[in-house]
Amino acid sequence: MLIDEFLPRFDFAEQHGITIQAPADSVSAAIRTLDVSNSRVIRLLFRLRGLPASSLSLEGLLRMGFIPLGENPSEEILLGVVGKFWTRTGDLQRLDPGGFQQFDRAGYAKAAWNFGVAQQSEGMTRLTTETRIYCTDRKSRRRFRLYWSVIGPFSAWIRREVLRILKERLELESVTRRGCLEGR
Repeated sequence: MLIDEFLPRFDFAEQHGITIQAPADSVSAAIRTLDVSNSRVIRLLFRLRGLPASSLSLEGLLRMGFIPLGENPSEEILLGVVGKFWTRTGDLQRLDPGGFQQFDRAGYAKAAWNFGVAQQSEGMTRLTTETRIYCTDRKSRRRFRLYWSVIGPFSAWIRREVLRILKERLELESVTRRGCLEGR
């Protein structure tokens, strides 16, 4: 997995998963066009964190400071971000994938967030998300731990909501597509 290449060592991690009635290539395509602006929960949590409404899509996250670290089509999409997440502004660093891997300046944390896609059977796909955080020194680890004790449950809620939204969207599209085919 790409996440193992970009962030093999980490201090904090969370994983979530969901099974979706859709082929793996459709799930991967849906991730690339992710838009969670219809989720009241995510909008509220982003607003409370001071994040702009424009960051409620994959494109928006990239504009905000997330880095596209890599992709294995129909298997994994990996994003990364480096910053001082426990501060008001976040002090996000603008890096490329190589800069992300090599970044080790004290006082920061590196986060990698992936979407793993695994075809389980004909038309059934397991979608997982893993978030890993590596803190560059002891002081940032202490600060992040305090931040994460408050924010972590909400971060997990966002990721579970993202999975639910993707499942709902893909399964609705599948039903609509089948209905159109049957109506011919």
